[in-house]
Amino acid sequence: MYAIVEINGQQFKVEQGKKLFVHHIKDVEAGKTVEFEKVLLVDNEGAVTVGTPTVDGAKVVVEVVNPLVKGEKVIVFKMKRRKDYRKKNGHRAQFTEVEVKQIIA
Repeated sequence: MYAIVEINGQQFKVEQGKKLFVHHIKDVEAGKTVEFEKVLLVDNEGAVTVGTPTVDGAKVVVEVVNPLVKGEKVIVFKMKRRKDYRKKNGHRAQFTEVEVKQIIA
């Protein structure tokens, strides 16, 4: 059984027991459970239910493993040749690590 769920504007394929890195969720602590109700599709062993836009009564229950994980550093470098223009900037995205506990459909 798997489901497609929207979390913070991104769509994820979730299965029970799977760990995900989602965009940072504010005000959560490690060990707490969070429910997501924007379930777009549910596949229950071949029986596919597609929502319009979401599946009624379906939700995904996840447990927060680590509330703040920093991603890889991304270097943004802009340059225009022969114009003496250079800009260097760095960025690290913040994620929350969650584990899928239950898919209710």
